[in-house]
Amino acid sequence: MSLAAALVLVLAQSLPGDLPEGVAAMRGEVARRTVNENAPPSRLDSCLALAGSDAAAAERSATGWLREERGSHQALPQLCLGTAYSTAQNWTAAEGAFVSGRDLAADSDHLLRARLGAMAGNAALAAGTPAVALALLDLARSDALAAGTATLSGAIAIDRARALVAMKRDSDAAAALSEARADSPDNAEAWLLSATLARREGKLAEAQQQIEMAAHLAPTDPAIGLEAGVIAILAGRRDAAAASWRSAIAAAPASPEAAAARGYLDEIGAAAAPEKR
Repeated sequence: MSLAAALVLVLAQSLPGDLPEGVAAMRGEVARRTVNENAPPSRLDSCLALAGSDAAAAERSATGWLREERGSHQALPQLCLGTAYSTAQNWTAAEGAFVSGRDLAADSDHLLRARLGAMAGNAALAAGTPAVALALLDLARSDALAAGTATLSGAIAIDRARALVAMKRDSDAAAALSEARADSPDNAEAWLLSATLARREGKLAEAQQQIEMAAHLAPTDPAIGLEAGVIAILAGRRDAAAASWRSAIAAAPASPEAAAARGYLDEIGAAAAPEKR
């Protein structure tokens, strides 16, 4: 594969992101929200833990729990049910469960509605329906803003950008990422994806500033080292590119980013590790 082709490949991989992990992260946030640190594990905690290890058993548990509850109390079993479906990568069913949970949650519980809506949007993205995902994420962001949770609204803005990129609406994606950086300036992923998108648009100076901020926030993230190298090589800075790719390898030698970095180093004729003197 040529270096140019490899750069196209890494761009395609870097913006959509790892959607199952996004769903898992949202699941964890909801669990932390519902449990007092000094309290024993809740039914939701137990169900989510089960979903992480045995999706079928978690589905049965959540379904039974759902039958016991009524009205807004059904939102949490729907959350667990959606998580079980996510573990099994049944994204359409997961989306349906998360949407049902959002609709069942109390109108005043903007935080829970935002998180369930975001999980539904991530499931729709994983199912390959970005337009549906965008509509769900728009609602989720509105709820997050109503709840006054800038960190969550920033994370949802990132997901909106993923959906917009999938729909080939790059300028709108750039605007969404700008919102993400404003809402959550310490979110390294927002800066990384902003740099990736700016690089794709040929704005290398802007991309360089953004990837530097990402590296400042998460210096050992191999995805950031990989992207920094791509930006550097396009700007004609071969030594800087090699150093960034080596940093990605050093940070996580067994990661997909490290494998890509080794391939890029081979393409430019550089060693995967600097020569010892």
